Amino acid sequence: MRVKDTLNLGKTKFKMRGNLPVNEQKREDIWAENKIYEQRQKLNEGKPSFVLHDGPPYANGNIHMGHAMNKISKDIIVRYKSMSGFRSPFVPGWDTHGLPIEQQLTKEGYDRKKMSTADFRKLCHEYALKQVDKQRTDFKRLGISAEWDHPYLTLNPEFEAQEIRTFGRMAELGLIYRGKKPVFWSWSSESAMAEAEVEYHDVTSPSAFYAEKVSDGKGVLDENAYFVVWTTTPWTIPASEGITIDAGFDYSVVQPAGEDRKFVIATDRLNYAAEQFGWEDVQTLQVIRGRELDRIKAIHPFDNDRELVVMLGDFVTLDSGTGLVHTAPGFGEDDFRVGKEYGLDIFVPVDDRGYMTAEAGPDFEGVFYEDANAIALDKLKASNALLKQMDYVHSYPFDWRTKKPIIFRATPQWFASVDKIRDQILEAIEDVEFLPDWGQKRLHNMIRDRGDWVISRQRVWGVPLPIFYAEDGTPILEKETINHVADLFEKNGSDIWFQWEAKDLLPEGYSNEHSPNGEFTKENDIMDVWFDSGSSHQGVLAQRDYLEYPADLVLEGSDQYRGWFNSSLITSVAVSGKAPYKKVISQGFTLDGKGHKMSKSLGNTIVPDEINKKMGAEIIRLWVSSIDSSSDVRVSQENFVKASESYKKIRNTVRYLLANTSDFDPKENGVDYNELRPEDRYMLVQFNELISKIRTSYDNYDFIDIYKTLLNYIITDLSAFYLDFAKDVVYIEPENSLKRRSMQTVFYKILVGLTKLITPILPHTAEEIWEYLREPEEFVQLAEMPEVANYTDGADLLSKWQSIKELRSHVLKALEEARDSKMIGKSMEAKATLYLDESTKQLVDTLGVDLRLILIVSQLEVEVLSEAPKDAAIFDDQLAVEITPAQGEVCERCRMTKTDVGSDEHFATLCASCAQIVTENYPEAITEGFEEK
Repeated sequence: MRVKDTLNLGKTKFKMRGNLPVNEQKREDIWAENKIYEQRQKLNEGKPSFVLHDGPPYANGNIHMGHAMNKISKDIIVRYKSMSGFRSPFVPGWDTHGLPIEQQLTKEGYDRKKMSTADFRKLCHEYALKQVDKQRTDFKRLGISAEWDHPYLTLNPEFEAQEIRTFGRMAELGLIYRGKKPVFWSWSSESAMAEAEVEYHDVTSPSAFYAEKVSDGKGVLDENAYFVVWTTTPWTIPASEGITIDAGFDYSVVQPAGEDRKFVIATDRLNYAAEQFGWEDVQTLQVIRGRELDRIKAIHPFDNDRELVVMLGDFVTLDSGTGLVHTAPGFGEDDFRVGKEYGLDIFVPVDDRGYMTAEAGPDFEGVFYEDANAIALDKLKASNALLKQMDYVHSYPFDWRTKKPIIFRATPQWFASVDKIRDQILEAIEDVEFLPDWGQKRLHNMIRDRGDWVISRQRVWGVPLPIFYAEDGTPILEKETINHVADLFEKNGSDIWFQWEAKDLLPEGYSNEHSPNGEFTKENDIMDVWFDSGSSHQGVLAQRDYLEYPADLVLEGSDQYRGWFNSSLITSVAVSGKAPYKKVISQGFTLDGKGHKMSKSLGNTIVPDEINKKMGAEIIRLWVSSIDSSSDVRVSQENFVKASESYKKIRNTVRYLLANTSDFDPKENGVDYNELRPEDRYMLVQFNELISKIRTSYDNYDFIDIYKTLLNYIITDLSAFYLDFAKDVVYIEPENSLKRRSMQTVFYKILVGLTKLITPILPHTAEEIWEYLREPEEFVQLAEMPEVANYTDGADLLSKWQSIKELRSHVLKALEEARDSKMIGKSMEAKATLYLDESTKQLVDTLGVDLRLILIVSQLEVEVLSEAPKDAAIFDDQLAVEITPAQGEVCERCRMTKTDVGSDEHFATLCASCAQIVTENYPEAITEGFEEK
């Protein structure tokens, strides 16, 4: 027998290295085989509901780290709620219609214009389902627990039907209308776009200052006067219908030296203009208030037969330009609005692809709009109208998919009125909680300032607008027809819109006074995809009887304030008068290490699968818990290396606890709270505080606080304190001694509690730990979160032990100084003499704490503070410490230096305590002796 054989050295098969990339997948297969998600839902039947509604990611390509951060965050919340007394089903969803899928098929060689709409839509459908499967596999590999076998897809017939009914309800309320006004138009996509599909970049445009001759001065101006107009889009001059000024500005009529012409310009911009144009000796002939210039006429610079009208508007500024703005109602929202007030034509001489039409004039016909800038400038120069051309840097909208600039273009489109229900929407926002709280103001301002929603798209892969046209062109949006289409879609899917004749899509026997011959046609446009996902509250929450509407929570990226948060709010208020969610959490973007937005199109993403294969999904999940996702997050390989180091600390601590409870059965060996040793009772009370704090952080969705609290507890309270001196108990004391079983009781309770607490974040690891625990649930995911206990002496214990730990830190400092001076090596070679003031001594005596144990010294003496020698280290006038080398020899078993080593005749190398333990528990050692080293 060896001395080592008499120690209770913990053993466990829980490995130091988790081999996560391999073992996680095996564990996920076990979860699927055992239907853990379904079991959890069954366990939670009858409990209060908590529904987190999944905003649908777009089904295109593998997931990136932004997807991972979002879905893991949701999973952490749902797992916690499911283990905390709530029925919390999670239905994942996908946005499956839209332009990006059409573009992908185009890249693969398909030309939709050479195929039937039905055939092209079939290809889109197949492609979308493949992408859903691809992303579902990616999400499942991250350990996301969800209703994977029954997700919601915006292409599902039952979803499309609910979307049509949502549209129908809005039409019934008079919120759907057809109009021609400028919308974001993507020439690269050949379609109108929603605000949420637009991103802004700084661009340099050729701005022009040019003169337009007065043709009818209304007695205010003579006909030798010229308006000095400014534009940043010279290509739109062919569509110019007027000049907009401000009624309250002063305008000067001036004549520079050497000029026969007189120029009209905002008085406050005169000095700037004179400098830019090189005017000298400028004579002011007249100052006129803007309102006096209303409806004066000028000649179009490219067409002497066309007149422009001077209009009063509220969008003219004096920050730049001349105070007179070139106005083309077909190419700008402000231009359109003022043009409508003045009854101007809406002239749009640009086609769907961005090329100028014949209406623009022979010089422009067939020219791409950007190239038309140069032609317009040349024409102005040739007619001596161009006063100055200069580059102008400004923010400009781009198509977020194609990354190409877009234009404002008035086209006939279908709109959903926001204006009619704006006040209701703003009121609904007041009933929603936001995290961060600035989200409320952000969404409020976006709704307050947004225009009506253009919901029609000139594409084919989407849900068709359920609108028919009568023989005289009257659009038909009747409750009867729309609901009939919804019923047909629910049964057959929306493809039938493109396969059946209009008469077959209408209710049997339907007639309309606008179609005396019973002939009807149908709308060819599809709905904006934001209307698809924006209808999910009806297509999912209100449709599935085990969900709740409104949802308790939605959690998405901050871009969704202008996207899904926005669109779903509008449709929900329209159909039900309330917001579709009770609480909104927004996250920032995932950026690369240099702070650039991660985007598949930019090629700077870190793919989760790459980390899964190298380190494991647990590392990504732990990383998600370690970041402040309320703002933008930088992602680099170093982030995951750090998370991996933290994971190792958690894993190694758990391994130590498992190893040292391997011979512990809580039912047979557990020690009651009142019988626990002082240090163990304190650690149990402290762990109870940890449970309370972590659960509060979960409740507040404060993942980073959970991460910090957990790591601090493991490093500071366990590794650097409790487990630091634990080996002198769990290794050395007799197997069934009260001292050892007391500590094991606390070890085990900490193990069970910690495992449950980390399950939402580290489910793979938690299940691995659970296999070594003697708990009734087969899977920790089917257990409940640890409850916060009520220890009557808890607060008192925490306060007193805080003083003990401060005392310990002072002693450890003295030991460190002794080690630095080479007086001792390890702390067990030391004798510590503590000189305590009366209150501290009383505290130690009252607690009954074994100071020698927690200080990890071989010998300890306690004296009164007044007897402290002068060279003792004094701390806070309450404690003096003297460190000296311990007297005696080192016990071969406990490694303490003691004066009674060899006092037992049978064991020359053991101290008296170890000799007694060996004699009582290993009597054969007396006769056989120990093997020599």
